[in-house]
Amino acid sequence: MKLVTKLYRQVEHLVHEVAKFGLVGLLGLVVDLPIYNWLVFDNPLVLADSGEGMLHHKPLTAKLISTTIATVATYFGNRYWTWRHRERSGLHREYVLFFVLNGIGLLIAAGCLAFSRYVLDQHSWLSDNIAANFVGLGLGTLFRFWSYRKFVFKEEIALDEVEHPHTPVTTADLDPDSTGDLPAVR
Repeated sequence: MKLVTKLYRQVEHLVHEVAKFGLVGLLGLVVDLPIYNWLVFDNPLVLADSGEGMLHHKPLTAKLISTTIATVATYFGNRYWTWRHRERSGLHREYVLFFVLNGIGLLIAAGCLAFSRYVLDQHSWLSDNIAANFVGLGLGTLFRFWSYRKFVFKEEIALDEVEHPHTPVTTADLDPDSTGDLPAVR
């Protein structure tokens, strides 16, 4: 049991980052998915193929628009919640890098959508959503998590300083008779 606890403590911050990143990503999906489906299929609820939206014959343009809007929401969620414990290197630098790396993630999703549309000749709302918002988004999300962590929100601040600010322990606070296992009883 000690081994499991020790391993968890070593990756605990990563588990928390992944969970938060996933929740922010769901927010992005809630923004992206209805916009894309409204632009292409005139149906933001993604219940069925209800017709042709204003960009029905331009699905890649629609994906660019919907993902760009979702990127704004996810930047703030990631900066101020997922990676709030990482140093700030300037809003301009972070925002530009975030958008560039998000653009690469968009290209991954758009590539999956283009393959489905133009190679496999699939044009339904179901095939578009599977290609762009399941396969493409899944692969893009893996890339985004790795790249945001490595290039955008790089330097970690000690988690204790962010979540639990503390005062330093002085030698006057320590009991010289204590072994560290149990409090000394006098």
